[in-house]
Amino acid sequence: MSKHRHNRSAEKLLGTSPGTLTYVGQEIEHATKIKRINYNATDYSIDDSSKLSACKIPPAEAPFVSWVDVDGIHEPKVVSAIGQQYHLHPLLLEDVVNTEQKPKLDLYDDTVVFITLKYLHHSRQRQEIDIEHVSLVLGKNYLISFQEERSKDIFEPVIERIKASSGKTRRNGADYLLYALMDVMVDHYLLITERIGEKMDELEEEIVEERASQQTLSTLYKLKRELAFIRRTINPLRDIVGTLLRGESDMIQHTTIPYLRDLSDHVNQVIETLDSYRELIAGLMDVYYSIVSNRMNSVMKTLTIFSAIFMPLTFIVGVYGMNFDNMPELHTRNGYFVVWAIMTLVTIGMIAYFRRRRWM
Repeated sequence: MSKHRHNRSAEKLLGTSPGTLTYVGQEIEHATKIKRINYNATDYSIDDSSKLSACKIPPAEAPFVSWVDVDGIHEPKVVSAIGQQYHLHPLLLEDVVNTEQKPKLDLYDDTVVFITLKYLHHSRQRQEIDIEHVSLVLGKNYLISFQEERSKDIFEPVIERIKASSGKTRRNGADYLLYALMDVMVDHYLLITERIGEKMDELEEEIVEERASQQTLSTLYKLKRELAFIRRTINPLRDIVGTLLRGESDMIQHTTIPYLRDLSDHVNQVIETLDSYRELIAGLMDVYYSIVSNRMNSVMKTLTIFSAIFMPLTFIVGVYGMNFDNMPELHTRNGYFVVWAIMTLVTIGMIAYFRRRRWM
């Protein structure tokens, strides 16, 4: 997704009133896909017909959890229709369709918990980090997940767990489902940091073995920018999980707190790893510049030694190259060979002196 396209899309928000749904993001041609999943400890049902009429708030006494998985936020009318049926605040819906919204948590009347996050994954085709805007809305016995339209549903692993057995996801409420979806995203953060670590190990080996080139330095700068970007993206998640752990919303049950605490540990692990990588990159850059400086010093030392050796030789041939008629030794029979002998002895003597001083 190009930066210029983001900037042009953001211009659409200028002058609009608060709560106006204006999609900011990459242009998508596909229709929004909606999947509704109802489940409890004994049974589950999945409706992937994308019918908006099926997306309704379940009764408070409903014996199941209702999960509405919306794949595609590029159609404001669809997002608005879902918001009306679930009585969601217009400012909440505005953040859903704005892909440039920073990660945050909002509480609405203690009946709705709204979280917006960034899903990160490594693109093998472009060899860079792809980012996807994700929003989660937690209500009483229901959860709505909004994600940008991509080739596959990022929450498919959770759906498969619901299908597979009546495990923890099926036995717990919507707040545990919120944790499960966030945990999937944090797992991808861990995977990205692991791949960055592997890349840094390769670069470190190149630098230490003096096989580094200008391309190595460019890769280091690219990794430095990626780490800064990932750090800015993930850092707000620490406060988001902290707010949930402090029990500021009655929507979070005490049985989910241990899982959120584990999620907080993983988030802190990712942030600490990113910080250590940033320090390591700075160290690798220093080592690279030190090696380059040592190479330059070695070259300059060699050139200086050659210059010092040729200075007396240049002086000798310069003196005997002067075209005066009355010069001593000018007509000496063996003068040419004597001068060569003197220059050879001077050269050998200077090399021996440099070696004794360990300049060579």
